[in-house]
Amino acid sequence: MASTFLSLPSVSPSAAQSVQDKCKDKMKSGNAFKSAIFGKDKQPLSMKTKSHGRITMAVAVKASRFDNITMAPPDPILGVSEAFKADTNELKLNLGVGAYRTEELQPYVLKVVRKAENLMLERGENKEYLPIEGLAAFNKATAELLFGADNPVLHEQRVATIQGLSGTGSLRIAAALIERYFPGAKILISSPTWGNHKNIFNDARVPWSEYRYYDPKTVGLDFDGMIEDIKAAPEGSFVLLHGCAHNPTGIDPTPQQWEKIADVIQEKNHFPFFDVAYQGFASGSLDEDASSVRLFAARGMELLVAQSYSKNLGLYAERVGAINVLCSSPDAAIRVKSQMKRIARPMYSNPPVHGARIVANVVGNPDFFNEWKDEMEMMAGRIKSVRQKLYNNLSSKDKTGKDWSFVLKQIGMFSFTGLNKAQSDNMTDKWHIYMTKDGRISLAGLSAAKCEYLADAIIDSYHNVS
Repeated sequence: MASTFLSLPSVSPSAAQSVQDKCKDKMKSGNAFKSAIFGKDKQPLSMKTKSHGRITMAVAVKASRFDNITMAPPDPILGVSEAFKADTNELKLNLGVGAYRTEELQPYVLKVVRKAENLMLERGENKEYLPIEGLAAFNKATAELLFGADNPVLHEQRVATIQGLSGTGSLRIAAALIERYFPGAKILISSPTWGNHKNIFNDARVPWSEYRYYDPKTVGLDFDGMIEDIKAAPEGSFVLLHGCAHNPTGIDPTPQQWEKIADVIQEKNHFPFFDVAYQGFASGSLDEDASSVRLFAARGMELLVAQSYSKNLGLYAERVGAINVLCSSPDAAIRVKSQMKRIARPMYSNPPVHGARIVANVVGNPDFFNEWKDEMEMMAGRIKSVRQKLYNNLSSKDKTGKDWSFVLKQIGMFSFTGLNKAQSDNMTDKWHIYMTKDGRISLAGLSAAKCEYLADAIIDSYHNVS
């Protein structure tokens, strides 16, 4: 915001001098001087000069209270989409953001979601505030999907569930709960992990460290390193685990490895904390993708689980998810739920209703539920199909004998290609393929028609860029 200290029209030098003399007289007044230098709200003004022909004017520019705020770096994931949109090359491909696309690379709204929304319109449901904990029907449905409707932990009322703002908001509530009631406790995060995990725990002031997960030599799981680091952590640490379809690597432990991970966490009296963002979307089976969580629950362990419906129901913009805390007793669950509500109230007051009603309607209607499972299986199947085709192209086109089988061993919408930052930059700069700089690509944004082009780009970047 700028204010003019002295503004002169384009006049003759003698007339201009007369105006300047009059202004000088007025400036002798203390109030006028203060107003000119500090402005009406007493904020200091910086002085600048502007020349118009032979007339020089002094201009006072008000300093901002925000001058000490620096420009934030672009988001490493969402910034990819911004760069993609600015690219005019017709071959460009966006494999950065994890959002499902059709074979034509268009956003997809599930048919069952449309039906659930139509049902809501027919009922004429209102837009009143939800309770702090969210929609009761949604909370019941989401806990049953996660643990299984017949799981004893639900019948014993040992699970505290509240609706959150998708996976991110649910993780943030849990992080605040840890900071408030487990002061000084550290959380272990896989290396690498989803880009927002560290931001969430940093902002909640929860200290974190990393455990080994990705092995660049095999482009697979560093299971021995993972176990060693979990064992070495201080007793009672929180361990953040990806329930299925690890982001960004797509590398999951085997069922036998999950058993060993549970053993070590129990031995060390650690607190398992699952992030479940892809239930049903990874394998096409809701039950299979929840098996890791159910394994820990069956062992009688207390745990936290954040859920998201962005991927498996395509409700990206509805921001619908949940945070669940499995406790050792129903009394503890009641108290934990009360404190999660206390955290949520000053954060966002209460969650949005639209997406929660969609989930409740889909799960609560047997026909809708079966249709949803079919659509999830279709989406997971399309991703598996392009994964296979990409592998086929890599194997047939790369004459060096490199083993690309890790592409098939990974699961879910992402593939960790093993490309470094320079190689990932080459993918973008030369081939117009947009991806995160850690080498992750979203297969959900890949079509069968683009598999050969992507394989050419990966082979070129891997072998010709160091």
